[in-house]
Amino acid sequence: MGNLPGTKSLKKKKAVPLPRDYKHKLPQTRTVNMEQQCGLITGDMEPVPLKNISVNLCINDFVAGVSATLNYENEEEVPVEAIFVFPMDEDSAVYSFEALVDGKKIVAELQEKMQAQRNYEDALSQGHQAYLLEEDDYSRDVFSCNIGNLLPGAKVGVTLRYVQELPLDTDGALRYVLPAILNPRYQLSEQSANSSLNMKTPIVPLEALPYTLSMVATVTSQHGIERVHSNCSLGPIQYLADGKTSAQVSLAEGHKFDRDVELLIYYSEVHSPSVAVEMGMQDMKPDSLMGSPSAMVSFYPDLPEVEGSRACGEFVFLMDRSGSMGSRLSHHNDSQLRIEAAKETLLLLLKSLPMGCYFNIYGFGSSYEKFFPESVKYTQETMEEAVKRVKDLKADLGGTEILTPLLNIYKGPSIPEHPLQLFVFTDGEVDDTFSVIKEVKLNSKKHRCFSFGIGEGASTSLIKGIARVSGGTAEFITGKGRMQTKALGSLKFALNCSVEDISVSWELPPGLSASMLSSEQTVIFRGQRLIIYAQLTGTMPQVESSGKVCFKYTLKGKSLENRVTFSLQPKTNASFTIHRLAAKSLIQMKDLGSHETSDGEKEDVLNISIQSGVLSSFTAFIAVNKELNQPVQGPLAPRVIPRPMTFSYLPTLCQYSSDVSGRIFCTACDLQLCLLSSCQGFQKIQ
Repeated sequence: MGNLPGTKSLKKKKAVPLPRDYKHKLPQTRTVNMEQQCGLITGDMEPVPLKNISVNLCINDFVAGVSATLNYENEEEVPVEAIFVFPMDEDSAVYSFEALVDGKKIVAELQEKMQAQRNYEDALSQGHQAYLLEEDDYSRDVFSCNIGNLLPGAKVGVTLRYVQELPLDTDGALRYVLPAILNPRYQLSEQSANSSLNMKTPIVPLEALPYTLSMVATVTSQHGIERVHSNCSLGPIQYLADGKTSAQVSLAEGHKFDRDVELLIYYSEVHSPSVAVEMGMQDMKPDSLMGSPSAMVSFYPDLPEVEGSRACGEFVFLMDRSGSMGSRLSHHNDSQLRIEAAKETLLLLLKSLPMGCYFNIYGFGSSYEKFFPESVKYTQETMEEAVKRVKDLKADLGGTEILTPLLNIYKGPSIPEHPLQLFVFTDGEVDDTFSVIKEVKLNSKKHRCFSFGIGEGASTSLIKGIARVSGGTAEFITGKGRMQTKALGSLKFALNCSVEDISVSWELPPGLSASMLSSEQTVIFRGQRLIIYAQLTGTMPQVESSGKVCFKYTLKGKSLENRVTFSLQPKTNASFTIHRLAAKSLIQMKDLGSHETSDGEKEDVLNISIQSGVLSSFTAFIAVNKELNQPVQGPLAPRVIPRPMTFSYLPTLCQYSSDVSGRIFCTACDLQLCLLSSCQGFQKIQ
């Protein structure tokens, strides 16, 4: 097997001996994390077969409702405890978790996380069957599910339900992703060693993977459905209504869950503003979050085509050069390497900058480098020098420590009349994402961050999080097809003249008022959708009536506004989709994980989560089957579902890269060789 660019093959097959005090001599060392795949996981490499994954996806305009059922069977002669670790888009509002065990449905209750964990352990100790679903403490896009006391021969179907706002790409495509790939995350702190990402799974050839994925997607929109594209094989699209307002499409039979499943939906018209009002829960207090009617407003501000001074801006590009960037974008053996895709995107942006602006380029891994001591003026000469150096960049800087170069960028002096615009290119393989998001948020008033997730499995929590808190945009690059559109679209946003004095006002009948649930909007871009949530309190009109919402802002000293008129007849929805999306929006504003959230914000998140039923960092779903009351003899046997060896992973198993300091890193783990005795890539070659 040939080496990746910038890597060295390690021929010795014995572990490198470690000095007793190696932890003190190598402070940069981190605990090993391996790539994860969906499945029940343990440490003994004895599988509880996952038979199939069945997904029912319903997309209504710009909102997805998802029901995913995972069917397992314990074919062994001993009871087991299984752990299912899986990725999910960070915008997902998980509101339901239930298990179907031998025909009996067990519905979970949402509780404070530590209490739920204690209840789970107590249930197992009493011989009950128990189920625990929780969000990872260090990343909002990783979840784990414990299934305890699964008896021999027992069949279990675990169903998760969630709702999600779908992003609108720069080319007008509505994007839904069902994540399958959960990449390794490079730890930034000793605390994050407890993350569920640290669990390891056995690797098997793709053809030996014991589970498959089926998915049926139903799309409904008043705007008309033009087409549906996917990175996976689909059956023919079936239109279910006249005017192409409803359609259904399915994954081709026999699909292996070996890659992220991406659907791109193109509507005939996507820029029509709309307002939807949803009834609250009847058993909740009328003035509460879930008891009052909620409104979801979709705005497309009609901004004029006005650009700021094209020589205005300091553009800093932060490029991930860790070892994992030497992997491929996707499972296809002919797909680009991540580092090459990132370089291609960077070169496109670099050549498109306006003359007279300022720029600099950072490369980061376990250490970081920058092209210039400080940002330089963009001229033909400096551009050509940077282009030449970018072409020579390699994935040779070891681990993935993004926080240090970020701090260096933020402490640098600002350039008058040239606001900072930060472009980040990374596969997102950082464990403690909340620390990074918090730092970007603290500096949000002095810059905007435009992030690019490179390759399948890029952390949506990191990529979307840093863009959201800084008023930028997030894009994901998993292939060459739409790379140019996404890159230039982000640059166009960065060059847009800024909009100021943003406000939202409501015109409602007497006795009715609106309270904003969304965060205060500080940045908007031309052609971009803006979603606002509000709680309606007071007396709803008994007769048919309407309200208005007005979006006002200032652009180049000129006051502008957009108005939308809507019906005040709330619709019922058994899933309370708008309410739960509003709750998720509130949670995302306040929840930065257990180690980065203040006590006051933590209490707010806990209350919002419990009331709405939407999972957070501080809550967990717990279900107990008390009909099973068989004492457990000794500890339950743990079991592992294997993950496939995809083509994107094949080149990295037996190879290592060295950074500029000569330290050797595993290209699969981004971690130093001194700890690779627990790395599966290292174990493979012993």
